[in-house]
Amino acid sequence: MSGITRLLRHCMKALLVTLAVTASTAFAAYPDKPVKLVVPFAPGGGTDLIARTLGAGMSRELGQQVIIDNKPGASGNISGSEVARAVPDGHTFLIAPTSVETANPSLFKASLLPSRDLTPVATVGRTQMYLVAKPQLPAKDVRELVALARAKPGTLSYASAGAGTPPHLACELFKQATGTQVTHVPYRGAAPALQDVLSGQADFVCDPGIAFQHIRAGKAKLLGIVSAKRSPFFPDVPTVGEQGFPGANLDIWFGMWAPNGTPPEVLARMSAELGKALALPTVKSRYADLGAEPVAMSTPEFRKLLADEGAMLSALIARQKIVVD
Repeated sequence: MSGITRLLRHCMKALLVTLAVTASTAFAAYPDKPVKLVVPFAPGGGTDLIARTLGAGMSRELGQQVIIDNKPGASGNISGSEVARAVPDGHTFLIAPTSVETANPSLFKASLLPSRDLTPVATVGRTQMYLVAKPQLPAKDVRELVALARAKPGTLSYASAGAGTPPHLACELFKQATGTQVTHVPYRGAAPALQDVLSGQADFVCDPGIAFQHIRAGKAKLLGIVSAKRSPFFPDVPTVGEQGFPGANLDIWFGMWAPNGTPPEVLARMSAELGKALALPTVKSRYADLGAEPVAMSTPEFRKLLADEGAMLSALIARQKIVVD
């Protein structure tokens, strides 16, 4: 071996050692500035409140402030695109419903494709959906609602948080599972949709957990749970499937995504910190106030959830010919 070759190899080894030490030192200092959580909806909504609850729980462990940056628009495509363009240094993440990846590509002609442009980190919780009817509706359960809908096809209506939103897709799953014709009335959010059900303007809604106080006060009827299992908040109320109509199952899962190229050790750190935050009593209590559950999934489990939900929703959107304006 020539002297030049030995010198080159020595230099290469020294360079690799230097790079390893530099990377280790950089990760040890992570995060070295505030961490930004980009949220695709306005302040005060469910996704925003979940992100703020998590941010408060994570700040102390990370040793840095966690900033919530609301970027509403296009059901998450605008905020997702911003995160996809961010520097992948572990200081910018997206907190959003899984529909940004599992439904949006089938609903919007957008350049963002989260399965390609973003890296999933972990789930941050979920809410189930509740089949909530106006108090005047002469039905006390799902079977009676289906009988009413079948007796007069197209005369009943359901409100939703907007075309293409999870509450809309949940009610379309309900229509598919029950073989009913019900008119869709979209609103700009879950709150106004619920309000028109409470006032009797719409017959029912697939509610993402904001109707609890009205149900408990007797101002709305809870006919069933639009989920694969019963709700911990209303354990005596059967699911739609338990009432004879399997297939109407759609929880709203919330997750965290990072820009592609974010170092694996940073992703692992964030996944671990999310798990710690979700286990905090204060976070669990706040989630319960929101009708949510702090369910954590690992990255592989999260990827499987995204794949399964994406296949189911893309098929639903095609079959039901769901479009957004």
